Amino acid sequence: MYYNENTIIYFNGGYVKASEAKGNVFDQSLHYGYAVFEGIRAYDTKNGVRIFKAKEHFDRMEFSCKAVGIPYPYNNEELIAICYQVLERNHLKDAYLRPLVTTTPNMSLTKGISSQLLIAAWAWGAYLGDKLLNICTSSYRRITPASFKVEAKISGHYVNSIMATQEAKDQGFDEALLLDVEGYVAEGPGANIFIEKDNVLYTPQTGSILPGITRATVIGLCAEIGIEVIEKKIRPEEVYAADSAFYCGTAAEVIGIASLDKRLFPKKWNTSLGAVIQEAYKNLVLDKKFRTSPTLA
Repeated sequence: MYYNENTIIYFNGGYVKASEAKGNVFDQSLHYGYAVFEGIRAYDTKNGVRIFKAKEHFDRMEFSCKAVGIPYPYNNEELIAICYQVLERNHLKDAYLRPLVTTTPNMSLTKGISSQLLIAAWAWGAYLGDKLLNICTSSYRRITPASFKVEAKISGHYVNSIMATQEAKDQGFDEALLLDVEGYVAEGPGANIFIEKDNVLYTPQTGSILPGITRATVIGLCAEIGIEVIEKKIRPEEVYAADSAFYCGTAAEVIGIASLDKRLFPKKWNTSLGAVIQEAYKNLVLDKKFRTSPTLA
């Protein structure tokens, strides 16, 4: 699904076939989940292939590495150029890019001695599909900022996400919603959440969430369109009482939520603020002009 015998990746300073790339079984990242990654999308726009928010993603990757002590001897502008090369060498236009910074052999529980870089790409549709989601409140809580740098995109953090997602799917739901350690709404396993109530959007404030780049993009789009967004602590019962809701993230893009814990949101998706944002986001990433919905004009 992700690669074949012809797939080219960038690994340890050069372009190689994915099937021929070799790692070290003593890498610290393999043993302890001590690595940093990003998920980035490229789109085939009317102005050619465009990697969306490339600078923001690599700036966050640099921040994440520094936050946990992983060496980052890379130039972000050069990494962006490498991403375009990976796309070109694999004949990809609409694609998902995965930069990953890992640490070299070190069995001690100390910061990374040195790091290595992988950049791969593959064709990948919206991670959560294109149909409204039925989600459930997870029994697992979002990792706490008292124990982790939650604003950094660390590989090991995603064990928490895997457990929450699999629990939801085992119960017949599409995805999970995690609360923080205080019982407030945090986020999905791989996406931020927005809820609509009385023509206002609400989203969890920073602190116990990964403040996503798509989340920031949505907030910016709302400012342009004229939709009020309030960042606050959100109780689960406020989500139950919402008119509509949606998830957003680089992999998921913008996707509507039909229900939480089998409680349907009353507002039809095509009349919701989320649908407006979904269209605006799609036009933004494709370099198309967005015309504000008549209901918001």
